[in-house]
Amino acid sequence: MTIPFDLKNSIRTIPDYPKPGIMFRDITTMLGDARAFRCAIDELVQPWSGAKIDKVAGMEARGFILGGAVAHQLSAGFVPIRKKGKLPHTTVKIAYSLEYGLDEMEIHDDAVVAGERVILVDDLIATGGTATGAIQLLKQIGADVVAACFVIDLPALGGAKKIEDLGVPVRTLMSFDGH
Repeated sequence: MTIPFDLKNSIRTIPDYPKPGIMFRDITTMLGDARAFRCAIDELVQPWSGAKIDKVAGMEARGFILGGAVAHQLSAGFVPIRKKGKLPHTTVKIAYSLEYGLDEMEIHDDAVVAGERVILVDDLIATGGTATGAIQLLKQIGADVVAACFVIDLPALGGAKKIEDLGVPVRTLMSFDGH
């Protein structure tokens, strides 16, 4: 994939955050650069331009920013997937694995009509625990999950493969070695 703008240089790397040995890939610098942000959204949208996509789902919080912009460009609805207790209507929830334990996320039970074509969007795919949980949640309420899209892949952590093993194609704009 050839991206017409060097997005990788718009990502800030913060060593030893949130703990020693982690190289945190911070997209806030990309979001603050109008040209980089536009390029990222255009590249996330490109494979589905002209296709029927009903909804774009984004995971709290950076997935809301990216997913909302992608939904706008595709003339699709937006579905927030939030941490437990943050949505006001009837929800469906799922527990998912984190590096340090379990957490739960929720979606409104009426966020998707059965059979709607949905793309999941987030900033980064690492171990895949959160994204895998989100895909399972979307499928549980009847979504046809067409793809999962991320700005950054950390391939050494295997998350993209976990998603592909669920039968969901993965699109990433760049990758970084290590984590």
